[in-house]
Amino acid sequence: MPHHPAPARGHRGRPCRPLPVLEGDVNTSIVPVDPIAPIGSVEPILAVDGLTKRFGRPPAQVRAVEDVSFTVAPGEVVGLVGESGSGKSTIGRLCLRLLDPTAGTIRFAGEDVSTLPERRLKPLRRRAQMIFQDPYASLNPRLRVSGILGEALDAHGLARSRRRERMAELLDLVGLSAEHLDRFPHEFSGGQRQRIGIARALAVEPGLIVADEPVSALDVSVQAQVLNLLQDLRARLGLAMLFISHDLDVVELLCDRVVVLYLGRVMEIGPTAEVVERPRHPYTRALLAASPKADPDAPRIARMLKGDIPSPIAPPSGCVFRTRCPLAVEACAQAVPPMREAGDGHRFACIRDASEMREAA
Repeated sequence: MPHHPAPARGHRGRPCRPLPVLEGDVNTSIVPVDPIAPIGSVEPILAVDGLTKRFGRPPAQVRAVEDVSFTVAPGEVVGLVGESGSGKSTIGRLCLRLLDPTAGTIRFAGEDVSTLPERRLKPLRRRAQMIFQDPYASLNPRLRVSGILGEALDAHGLARSRRRERMAELLDLVGLSAEHLDRFPHEFSGGQRQRIGIARALAVEPGLIVADEPVSALDVSVQAQVLNLLQDLRARLGLAMLFISHDLDVVELLCDRVVVLYLGRVMEIGPTAEVVERPRHPYTRALLAASPKADPDAPRIARMLKGDIPSPIAPPSGCVFRTRCPLAVEACAQAVPPMREAGDGHRFACIRDASEMREAA
């Protein structure tokens, strides 16, 4: 008889919400992974330091990303989470040099790729690939699946004698079959199109995947399939992943560490379990409060957000979150708060004490 494991428990100590399992799923559920400790002697596959991106010119310059630093270890999944306008998708594109940084460094496998000219980026593009948010817009409607996958293989020099075989292997890896190679994108569902997009990203055997909200454009039931697939691929292939999402619950289930972003700046960073169970920044607490709870008896954090996110053209002085923060004091407007240590690789950018945050909750 098949063995049925006990229900997994999430980082908050409550049972994980079961994800619906549909035909073609690789796993039967997503099981939260244990957090990976901060990198010590292991060289990160991706290291971002002081990353800044601005669009336009003063006085109408958009400050999309400001002084962001984090690392991704080989085989690790790091989540970027925040509201719309937090800069998370811009960071993903900067890491792959789809955008040029205004300042800061991006190191991939030890090499500084921040200022490499376009002609020297091909090796980076082979080792780091992107899964895009919209499966309807990211596939060329005029190409069959064989053409879509073939473009990636052509770009990186796979022998033609191996091409068809490799395409079939890729489709099998994402839960499709070789018979799908001769079909066009419009013949597939949204979930199937995203699987094709994932297969395209895997075609060149990258070490790092940047997944830019890969399930947000899909129906809830289909989201479960794609999340299951990503979890399975991470385990089978040892992929490192930068997972971008606005949904902290999804990040909690998939990611080893999490970077919480607001208006282009890092608010909090650390092992996912630690950040979710013991959030130290008011914005992280607000995101957790906004997440629906599967367990009605689970303790709730008081809702803390007020007002709208400010314009990135004229962000608030000092702490960019202060205009929406219930703990803000006059000192918050004077200077950008430094990152403070909370232990075990857990850091946050706030001058207020944790006890004051608990009282506000």
